[in-house]
Amino acid sequence: MRALLVWKETIREQCVYDIAFKPDGSQLIIAAGLRVLVYDAADGTIIQPLKGHKDIVYCVAYAKDGKRFASGSADKSIIIWTSKLEGILKYTHNDSIQCVAYNPVTHQLASCSSGDFGLWSPEQKSVNKHKVSSKITCCGWTNDGQYLALGMMNGVVSIRNKNGEEKVKIERPGGSSSPIRSINWNPSKDEHNDILAVADWGQKLSFYQLSGKQIGKDRTLTYDPCCVSYFSKGEYIVMGGSDKHASLYTKDGVRLGTIGEQNAWVWTCRVKPDSPFVVLGCQDGTIACYHLIFNTVHGLYKDRYAYRDSMTDVIVQHLITEQKVRIKGRELVKKIAIYRNRLAIQLPEKIHIYELYSDDSSDMHYRIKEKICWKFDCNLLVVCSQHIILCQEKRLQCLSFTSVREKEWVMESLIRYIKVIGGPPGREGLLVGLKNGAILKIFLDNPFPITLLKRSTSVRCLDMSASRNKLAVVDEHNTLLVYDINSEVLLFQEPNANSVAWNTQCEDMLCFSGNGYLNIKASDFPVHQQKMQGFVVGYNGSKIFCLHVYSMSAVDVPQSAPMHQYLEKKVFREAYQIACLGVTDSDWRDLATEALEGLDFDTAKKAFIRIRDLRYLELINSIEERKKRGESDNELFLADVYAYQGKFHEAAKLYKRTGHESRALSMYTDLRMFEYAKEFLGATDPKSSRILMTKQADWAKSSKEPRAAADMYLSAGEHLKAIDIIGEHGWADMLIDIARKLDKAEREPLGKCALYFKKLKHHGYASEIYSKMGDLQALVQLHVETRHWEEAFSLVEKRPQFTDDVFVPYAQWLAENDRFEEAQKAFHRAGRQNEAVKVLEQLTHNAVVENRFNDAGYYYWMLSMQCLDIARESEEQRDEMLKKFEHFQHLAELYHVYRSIQRYTDEPFSSHMPETLFNICRFLLNNLTKDKPRGISKVNTLYALAKQSEKLGAYKLARYSYEKLQELYIPSRLQDPIELGSFKIRSKPFHDSEDLIEAMMCYRCSTNNPLLNNQGSMCINCRQPFIYSASSYEVLPLVQFYLDEGIGDEEAVSLIDLEVPHTDERDAHWQDMDKEMQALRLDDGLDDAEEDPFTAKMSFEQGGSNFVPVKVSRLVLRSMSRRDVLIKRWPRPLKWEYFRSLLPDVSITMCPTCFKMFHSEDYELLVLQHNCCPYCRRPIDEPN
Repeated sequence: MRALLVWKETIREQCVYDIAFKPDGSQLIIAAGLRVLVYDAADGTIIQPLKGHKDIVYCVAYAKDGKRFASGSADKSIIIWTSKLEGILKYTHNDSIQCVAYNPVTHQLASCSSGDFGLWSPEQKSVNKHKVSSKITCCGWTNDGQYLALGMMNGVVSIRNKNGEEKVKIERPGGSSSPIRSINWNPSKDEHNDILAVADWGQKLSFYQLSGKQIGKDRTLTYDPCCVSYFSKGEYIVMGGSDKHASLYTKDGVRLGTIGEQNAWVWTCRVKPDSPFVVLGCQDGTIACYHLIFNTVHGLYKDRYAYRDSMTDVIVQHLITEQKVRIKGRELVKKIAIYRNRLAIQLPEKIHIYELYSDDSSDMHYRIKEKICWKFDCNLLVVCSQHIILCQEKRLQCLSFTSVREKEWVMESLIRYIKVIGGPPGREGLLVGLKNGAILKIFLDNPFPITLLKRSTSVRCLDMSASRNKLAVVDEHNTLLVYDINSEVLLFQEPNANSVAWNTQCEDMLCFSGNGYLNIKASDFPVHQQKMQGFVVGYNGSKIFCLHVYSMSAVDVPQSAPMHQYLEKKVFREAYQIACLGVTDSDWRDLATEALEGLDFDTAKKAFIRIRDLRYLELINSIEERKKRGESDNELFLADVYAYQGKFHEAAKLYKRTGHESRALSMYTDLRMFEYAKEFLGATDPKSSRILMTKQADWAKSSKEPRAAADMYLSAGEHLKAIDIIGEHGWADMLIDIARKLDKAEREPLGKCALYFKKLKHHGYASEIYSKMGDLQALVQLHVETRHWEEAFSLVEKRPQFTDDVFVPYAQWLAENDRFEEAQKAFHRAGRQNEAVKVLEQLTHNAVVENRFNDAGYYYWMLSMQCLDIARESEEQRDEMLKKFEHFQHLAELYHVYRSIQRYTDEPFSSHMPETLFNICRFLLNNLTKDKPRGISKVNTLYALAKQSEKLGAYKLARYSYEKLQELYIPSRLQDPIELGSFKIRSKPFHDSEDLIEAMMCYRCSTNNPLLNNQGSMCINCRQPFIYSASSYEVLPLVQFYLDEGIGDEEAVSLIDLEVPHTDERDAHWQDMDKEMQALRLDDGLDDAEEDPFTAKMSFEQGGSNFVPVKVSRLVLRSMSRRDVLIKRWPRPLKWEYFRSLLPDVSITMCPTCFKMFHSEDYELLVLQHNCCPYCRRPIDEPN
């Protein structure tokens, strides 16, 4: 760091108490004597003295917006001045003014006196004043303008908010014996906290956070400080005081050097905004402006660059990876040297040697290896693997890391340049340039320097090529000279050079900079120039390391120009070496193409691999293969190369010259250059012309002229290709014309035509072609695929062998369209009952999973009827299918009734009466076996039963239901209602309504049955099964009876249809009762004319555990009335079932399809609602 005096002025017999810069740096406001002086900051000329104060002016401050400034005086007044140097406002305090400061954000002015401080802003009419306990000596606002710091005579720093209230109080250890002399906030925006620098007359410099917490320890000074001032970005501090000069410090308080020595105390110092200019004001009236120049302290080795930052830190930058590492220091860094894994840093009293942690080329972690605690004064510093070299004018000293001076060389002239050029550890070589033009090579283990060259002009820069055979020198006249070291012959020279560097990867390339240009020279070719600011310091491959002012950058320079220079001379191998340093893809292509045309296949192959051009690589491989096979005609190889490059006519000429006309012809036809091909052919045989026409058609097809291509194919007899084009474009008329012209023996083209018609959905044309071909199988498939079922059926009538091919897909189509009854008929017709069952089983499963229980019941009923059909037709499967029939009938009824319960529990409204729901729940619970069907919830059923029982007065049953629910897992949505219901039911009587119990009377034995029966839906006394209405699920007054052996169904119906005879044949009765059978037989004769024979048949022995069915004879059948008997006329192999109504006045209707019984009124209402049977969904207008 150097300080250059820019200008100096003296105000006679006046002390300069304070200085303030205008924010744009153009003017300087100075408090001196009774006046405020305005100076030009550039040259120190006075612009205007301002009068207004009656006593000494102690302080000045400029607002951040540059519109006004303020001055404070011992006359107890503050004057506000505009930037045009006019006074606009004046106000006073009770004591002399000590300091003033403008808020950087709100432009509020703080003015401090010996006894108080005031806050004024243009918006206020009055000044807000606040008393303090001690004299204020200095003040300053934080960067955000929220807090004001006050420094006092009693050693206290008080931090106040914008309203003047104290927030933080910092008490210095010296107290009143160390008054605070100056404070300043760090203006840096990069700091996380507000940092306050405090200087006191206890000769201490300290730093504090806004919270009052001290940062680090006190820095001891050797003088009484009078002023502390930060640079604009906060990186440095300037301080002056009783030692009569200003000093530069880091932001952490490390002293870096002296700015300027004066003859009196430095009372104030200020840094010009955003520039390295410092102005000092002294007790004797001196004002001095200095320009601070910060030298670049740095070192470079290959791709590692080390430089000084903030004067005390060293940053090592990897120029390729852009990684950076900072080595923090507490002292001024004077010199830096870097070499391989070593880094040397010279400090004022010592040298630190660092080394890398590992040998990894990208490792950036340094650790300290040695410390040499000597004070050295040197011009240049160089580090090697085991030594450091100090250069002081003519002398070079070699020191080991343990501070031992091993060697010393004294030169005949001043040393201007020194560089390590590598070598074994401890024996490295140095390249040294002297002022007298001598260039020496020194080895660390050799006391004698070796003179490489002697010139008459001073050396500015040196570098040696990678092979140590060439030397580049830049002299004091900015001329670059390149020598052969062995012969000392000057190879070439270039003007306008300030620095030079050889390429470390290529012997014949170097670059040099000068006059704002970067120059690249390869071998003895002309120089290639491009614009670039700065100095070249290194050249590695395609990267040039350039130092511009303080920053080092790696510039990627494509080596295009030197590569093309080599290409012009057809030197392909050297051009390839240059390209490897770094060129663009287009340059690689140029190299590859030139090498290929020059028949240097090896170089061309490497270049094409770089740009991944597989086309040319295949060509080169094929040429190499042909060479191995003994081909050596270079003209033929060149013809292939020209063809690949698009130079077709040149290629054709070469093909013709080498006797390969066929290659030229195939090249032209492949390229669709048919006219050229015809020219090349001339008048040749028709076979070649036909091949040419086919190829032309191929081209027309690919070039989107399909109609022309199709015509050409037809002319050439290529029917299949023509049909493909016509079919793909959907020209049906053209296609049918071709099909009609074709012979029926030409099956392949006809088949293709038919396929295209199918794609185009021209069903008629396709069937015409299949008929022409006689392919009935394909015709059937066509009708099926296009869903033309009527035509398919008519074909099946003529050809029954296609029944399966038509009816199976027809059935599947019907099933997909929910037409299941028709689907089943179709499956039957195709003889595929099992498939019909599978379809229905899947539908049933889906309905259950989706909680569509109504559909599930319907599908199970359909399944049962399907099984019955299979049982009727298949003797082997009869028993299995009848079991399935019974099972599916049972499931159908369960799902049919559970639908009502599910709607009641899941939906807000129910269409059923409480009695109906009550009956349904009981029916379901009576019929649920241990294997509960999927989807049916016992919880929902018991919950619905409990609710309806409560409504109808069956409190005992309701309580039983709630108790049963406690044994089951209950969903969360039902937990609260069930718990509430089980509590409420305990307040009800513990019995059921008599009316409900009476409704459960058995019509055979007149026994009142319980509301729930764990034996199932039968009487607990006579075991007679109950017959339920399929809508309300009330017990119907029906009793099932069975026919005596020997009575057929037809005879039984004819006997019932007869009128009832009135006989008095009392002696005609007979009893034929087998002791083994449990059926009761009564005499055909009637004991009492009035007694109903059927009623007599219903009696049985009490207390029997087995069910005794009612069996009737011909006489009993004859006594029955047709309107009292209901018959379920099941198809074979099932038997008919007979039921007798015991209450003829109760009208009962039976569905003729599903044989479910209903109260007639209920049935009629449901049929009106649904237009079909509610159970089997048989439409009401469908004939039985």
